[in-house]
Amino acid sequence: MQYPLRLSFKILALASQATMTDATGRTVLYTKQKLLKFKEHVEIFTDASKTTRLADIRANKVIDWSARYFSTDASGREIGSVGRRGWRSLWRAHYEAFNPGDNTPDFSIREENAGAKVADAFLSEIPILGMFSGYLFHPRYLASRSDGQPAMRLTKEAAFFEGRFRIDKVGELAPREEMNLLLSYLMLVLLERRRG
Repeated sequence: MQYPLRLSFKILALASQATMTDATGRTVLYTKQKLLKFKEHVEIFTDASKTTRLADIRANKVIDWSARYFSTDASGREIGSVGRRGWRSLWRAHYEAFNPGDNTPDFSIREENAGAKVADAFLSEIPILGMFSGYLFHPRYLASRSDGQPAMRLTKEAAFFEGRFRIDKVGELAPREEMNLLLSYLMLVLLERRRG
């Protein structure tokens, strides 16, 4: 994959649809979330035709504040997991990503500029002005190792009738860790969109 990656969501779709492309425009992953699920299950494919499954993300609990989301590849091997950090995520989003089999977080994903998300959510509720909120405020989420070394950053970009994000790799990652963080960011965006 060639960075930066682009993650885009259709805002006006009933079910969340996301496409991730690399710097050359090649589709890296595609997902369309199913509606009315009590227990979160996100299927990820290599493209919009949905012929080749890349991964699955499943919650360990019915939709809950402290659910952990486990990702597996097409053959069922665990890629990793991600979970929201409870009350610490109330004002500033804070997630933890775990490599397979770990109960100690390997990565911490923190919102770098919480004020941008609050302002974006507030302005988006105002008629007419809300259409332009996507151009003004751009939350950023930095994934860092437990020793504080940055690994990957997700930044919201200006978009009209679409959610657009840019993913930059800012540190060295093993291929499994890279896929774990990409799927963690995908789940983070799906969850944060529900919160506003």
